[in-house]
Amino acid sequence: MEEDIIKPPRRTPFIGAANRYFAVLQAAGLMKRATFDRETLMQKCTEETGLDDFGDPWFHRPYDALVDAIREEARLNRAGDFVAQMQFEKVLKDRLLAQDWFRRHPEILERALPRPVIVVGPMRSGTTRMHRLLAADHRFQNLRSFETISPVPPRDFEPGDEHDQRLVDARKIQRMARLANPRTLSIHPTGPDQPEEELGLLVNSFWGMKHEAQWAIPSYGRWCEQEDSRPAYRQLARLLKLVSWSQQKSSLKPWILKTPQYMLDLDAVIDTFPDARFIFTHRDPKAVVGSAASLAWNQTIIYSDHADAHAVGREWLHKTEQQIARMRRARDRIDSKRRIDVHFEEMDRDWPGVMTRIYQFLGMEIEPALPGMEDFMARSRALKRKPHRYSLAEFGLDEGDVLERLSDYVETYGVRVEQRERRTA
Repeated sequence: MEEDIIKPPRRTPFIGAANRYFAVLQAAGLMKRATFDRETLMQKCTEETGLDDFGDPWFHRPYDALVDAIREEARLNRAGDFVAQMQFEKVLKDRLLAQDWFRRHPEILERALPRPVIVVGPMRSGTTRMHRLLAADHRFQNLRSFETISPVPPRDFEPGDEHDQRLVDARKIQRMARLANPRTLSIHPTGPDQPEEELGLLVNSFWGMKHEAQWAIPSYGRWCEQEDSRPAYRQLARLLKLVSWSQQKSSLKPWILKTPQYMLDLDAVIDTFPDARFIFTHRDPKAVVGSAASLAWNQTIIYSDHADAHAVGREWLHKTEQQIARMRRARDRIDSKRRIDVHFEEMDRDWPGVMTRIYQFLGMEIEPALPGMEDFMARSRALKRKPHRYSLAEFGLDEGDVLERLSDYVETYGVRVEQRERRTA
């Protein structure tokens, strides 16, 4: 029997205070209740920007599915309602501004996205570590955290401008995130100008797991599982070109891309980036499911007073099963010369050796990249002084059941399984 039982953590008092503040404002008639109605918010954003081209209207479908799930399942508190409406409005304005940039600078869409290196793995399988090690090599280009929060520059932005208001805004957002729940940034440490995944570029189409890690909306997840995600990836590619142009980077520099969402959408990723090289990461499914559930729980409790830890556990076990099954169906489309597999414990044991093998796969010399990689690993170790602790049991999951349901994945890819439940990282 374990000496200590890990229980799902509670949220900080900050959210309770925010809920009381919004309740007072609404009772006094100083603040309206949130609305998510698509036509209402689109009209509001059009009036505020003077723009009316939102791009491909395909986004209406995931938008409506997401709103239906929020209304029926998420049970958001007042702070959750407020934040959700702000997020919806921001995405709609970003779509308007993106179309305006493409209209004023058609050369943006002419940029190439050659031979990206794409990290694909289950949530919490070491994809972030791999992505940031590769991003330390200046021969590649990568998204930064403030660019995934705000992928579209403001209207008055000058390409290459070092004084980017989005960086200032990202610092404010991350300060608020620490007040709302500092554990989230401990689980996934980041900073406004640090390398970050492309979740925000998929959110621009109201698509993907970012929403599911924030709100309890299983019906939205089931809806996405039945849909063709290619339109969301066409928009992602367009936004990558915009980011690259705004950074004034050479369009010949390959991108380093990663988000666990690619596990679910690998067919669309392959079709969008037909010459990509792929790095597949693998980890003990007990650790993957437990850590993913913990990350989602620590966000869900911010926005709802009714979060259910066992429901979160069941959902992220399902999501992990889906990620693996859909990845396995699609990865045989990739020529074996364009893919490589990496295991979490290999990286723990000998990351320089693994990275050397990856650079051989990429046909590149690793020596120019090593100083940047060593610097990242040193900073990463400093951030991990307070490790992320979690357990399957706190989310109502049984170790044996998880292993049984994902045993074929373990056997097929030679995934090393811990003898007892991991509870850190």
